[in-house]
Amino acid sequence: MLTGLSLAWSWSPGGLLCFVVLALLYLLRLRQVFRMHQEDPQAPTVSKIRIASFVIGLLLFAVLFFSPVHTIGRTQLFLVHMAEVVVLTTFCAPLLLGGCSAVILRPVLEIPVVSTVIRFLTNPIVASVVFNAIFLLWHAPKIYNAATPNVALYNTMMLSIFLASLLNWWPIIGSLSELKKHGYPLQMLYVILDGQPLDIFAFILVYSGVALYHYHIPAQTGINAFGDQAAAGALLLLPGLVDLVVLSPLFISWMGQIEQKTRAADQRRLEEAMEYDEDEDNVEIETI
Repeated sequence: MLTGLSLAWSWSPGGLLCFVVLALLYLLRLRQVFRMHQEDPQAPTVSKIRIASFVIGLLLFAVLFFSPVHTIGRTQLFLVHMAEVVVLTTFCAPLLLGGCSAVILRPVLEIPVVSTVIRFLTNPIVASVVFNAIFLLWHAPKIYNAATPNVALYNTMMLSIFLASLLNWWPIIGSLSELKKHGYPLQMLYVILDGQPLDIFAFILVYSGVALYHYHIPAQTGINAFGDQAAAGALLLLPGLVDLVVLSPLFISWMGQIEQKTRAADQRRLEEAMEYDEDEDNVEIETI
């Protein structure tokens, strides 16, 4: 052990199944897309950047779920657990979702029942409520303290939070335009409001003054129970900073959209004015 921390690797059957299913579905669909593009060069394809994004997200998922990080987060340090959750939901999920272009995901909408469910779950209000509810319910002290001794239950918690985070990111970076009918102002409002419940929870962890979670923290770390919890709460504020980063391109895109509409309106007014002048000239000529 290094400073008392466990170096045991974690082999989560649910995590492994999720990893394999994501990888296989993506590879099979990618193969179909490339084959169609070879037959018809005009057919849409998937960029190398998107493929790299998905691969990096998948590797990050594997490192988090199968390395000692997962073991330490479940048994020894709440700080490490929160670090794993933050990386999964703030970096891994958007990387995976960003790697799925519209041509990859569109066949899903061709299945009527699945399409109906996805359309409902990707609604911004539903996506936000589902993610925040799942996250906060699992971290209710009684539920969380019951989950950590049970490997299967803890893994279920982590997978459900991860899958919910994919929904949570959809209103911002989802690639299917059919499922994104809200404009930039609503997207920015979504980003601002969506993170508020977790920010409040983070402040509770930092300022409660009482350790809410039961961990066997190694004495070698020099961390007490509340210090571990407070550090985890401070770390949970990181997604709020990421939200600020996400807001910038949304705001810039919104300003660009407004400018484009303004130019188009000015152009229409100019064309209408020119047509009006031409009509007046024609009337004068006919009068003469």
